[in-house]
Amino acid sequence: MAGSVSEIPVTLSDRELQVVELIASGLTNQEIADKLEISKRTVDNHISNILNKTPVDNRVALVRWAIQWGKVCLENINCCMLPAPTDKGLS
Repeated sequence: MAGSVSEIPVTLSDRELQVVELIASGLTNQEIADKLEISKRTVDNHISNILNKTPVDNRVALVRWAIQWGKVCLENINCCMLPAPTDKGLS
């Protein structure tokens, strides 16, 4: 059911989690591409894959879902649920 935030087990790759975190921080696809040093098209593909894996159908719902399920740490919300950050290109 697209758009609803339900309890469906979702496994995102490390790169997909990076993209979700950058979306949550308010970056555009081009800004994400620049930050990760990849093409915008690759970012577009990551986002498409993420939306297909999750029970949401847009960026706003994705951020809400990611915060609810502890997939991102945003301004000290849900940070205790996440593993310690690693240096995987987000510095």
